[in-house]
Amino acid sequence: MKNFPSPPAPSQFNLQRWFAVVSLATIAVISTAAAALLSWFMTQQLLLQEAVLTKEFVHSLVRVEQSLQSYLANPAAGLSPQTEQAFRHVAAMPNVLRANVYGLQRRVIWSSDLGLIGRDFGPNPELDKALRGDVVIEFASEDSPEHGKQEHEGRGLEDTFVEIYVPVRDVSEQRVLGVIEFYKNPRSLLGSIKQLRIYVAIGAGLSGVLLFVALFGLVQRAARLIEAQQKQLVEKETLAVIGEMSSAVAHAIRNPLASIRSSAEIIPLSDASGVSQAVQDIVAESERLEAWVRELLSYTRPLVEAETPVAIHELVQRCAQDFEREAQRRGIALQVECPSDLPAARGDAMLFAQVLRSLLTNAIEATARGGHISLRGRRDAEPTSVILSVEDDGAGMTPADLARAGTPFQTTKPRGMGVGLALARRIVERFGGRLTIASTLGRGTVVRVQLRVA
Repeated sequence: MKNFPSPPAPSQFNLQRWFAVVSLATIAVISTAAAALLSWFMTQQLLLQEAVLTKEFVHSLVRVEQSLQSYLANPAAGLSPQTEQAFRHVAAMPNVLRANVYGLQRRVIWSSDLGLIGRDFGPNPELDKALRGDVVIEFASEDSPEHGKQEHEGRGLEDTFVEIYVPVRDVSEQRVLGVIEFYKNPRSLLGSIKQLRIYVAIGAGLSGVLLFVALFGLVQRAARLIEAQQKQLVEKETLAVIGEMSSAVAHAIRNPLASIRSSAEIIPLSDASGVSQAVQDIVAESERLEAWVRELLSYTRPLVEAETPVAIHELVQRCAQDFEREAQRRGIALQVECPSDLPAARGDAMLFAQVLRSLLTNAIEATARGGHISLRGRRDAEPTSVILSVEDDGAGMTPADLARAGTPFQTTKPRGMGVGLALARRIVERFGGRLTIASTLGRGTVVRVQLRVA
């Protein structure tokens, strides 16, 4: 039979690598978001401070220049030279690129750019907010949508500027008379904002790096500690398994060795018939030891058999014939039910035969004379599976024994090693099947094997 390698084992989880990738990405996202938020907040605060200073200057000028209030209250009266001069003072403020004066009708009633006077530029949320009495400030750059406004097109504005809307109120500060819009390029302020953004970006980057290094150092130390503890655990488990196996093997071979020694000692003292019986005992016990060693080696070696279609009907009939004589000798009725049209199973015929032989051996040893054993094969409710079952009406198992059933080197039989059922389960699961056990003390045991259809 051609052998194929076992499926590759799943890759080991690398804690350090995954932490490095996930934490680096997380810290980068958080640092970038924090830097962007802090830069935006500081920029808004600096721009708001610039807007407040501009507002205080305008309000001081309006209180001094009474003509400004008169003109804003009644633009239809015309622009006097004194009012024109006052507006020129407003436009001459430091860093001002352009100044527009809006009336309550949202039309430009004066501008340092004469081409804008008398125009209405349509929807302008910032202007609407200022007409309600709020100071509005917008920071515009070459990538900002502020450049999409109609009053910006072809007017020679710089790529970067600050747009400030200052509401002008009457003397009583109760009513808004109009709005003065400033386009400013405060180079020192913009330079400070740019420098601030650089410092925030550098600070966020350094903080992220320090945080990553600190956390990665802790995880690296934890990974080394986990690895060391895992090695210790494996060593302890290995020693425990060796001790358990040694105890099981020693317990299993003690009685056969004692029988062999006793038989060998009585050979010189026996007649011909006694010698013959002693030799038969030695051979039988030696064969039993050899079977146990073979079973133990079968359990410990890796399963590398190829998957082939296994005819379930033929497998069941062949195993039943092998145990028919032993069942008759013990006075046990062996009943076989397996339709000939059962679909083939995926697996290995020799290994599946070993599974059935192990289950039948357990059933025969657990069943008293006059008992019954049923070996059945049938279709499963799932169309992708077939079921094999071995049922006996023997002694059964206690809940504690049932919980340990199938565990290596755990057995309730005085002449067993406790690897047969564990090996059977391992073989079935190797080919994608499932082995389950149900047992009641004094009423027998049912072992059910579910195999995949080829």
